[in-house]
Amino acid sequence: MLAALQSRIQGASRARAFSMIELVIVVVIIGIIGAIAIPRMSRGAAGAADSALVADLAVLRNAIDLYEAEHGGDYPSFAAFEDELTQFTSAAGATSATKDSTHIYGPYLRSIPALKVGTNRGQNGIVATQGGTTAGWVYDEDTGTISANLPGTETDDRGVAYSSY
Repeated sequence: MLAALQSRIQGASRARAFSMIELVIVVVIIGIIGAIAIPRMSRGAAGAADSALVADLAVLRNAIDLYEAEHGGDYPSFAAFEDELTQFTSAAGATSATKDSTHIYGPYLRSIPALKVGTNRGQNGIVATQGGTTAGWVYDEDTGTISANLPGTETDDRGVAYSSY
């Protein structure tokens, strides 16, 4: 009877353990999942920066469009771009830090956002022509267009130049 009981206990413990093949299969499945998931997660940071650039451009373009609508079709001047978008303005475009009876428009932005991608990352200045590393944005006061101040060789994961966003 003791031998039967020992045999039964050994059979029960064997039934509860994993075989080497089962463990190998589990490790292979985890490896496959990792091989699929890790590249997707590592692209997340670059994708987030690209999305931030799109969002910042939308905010800047909306502010420029609103300024233009409230100032009789005139775009912010290049020389006073930051002041005209971050302070109160008169109908003629004169700026003031406080709202009064003549400075009734704006402000359209709290601050000019810093560029989130590329070699000029962290820069929030404005230039009139593409190039240089002292500014994040290129602004054309004649057309009201704004873009990232990056060379055409700097592209996103899809091969689209950041300067063409």
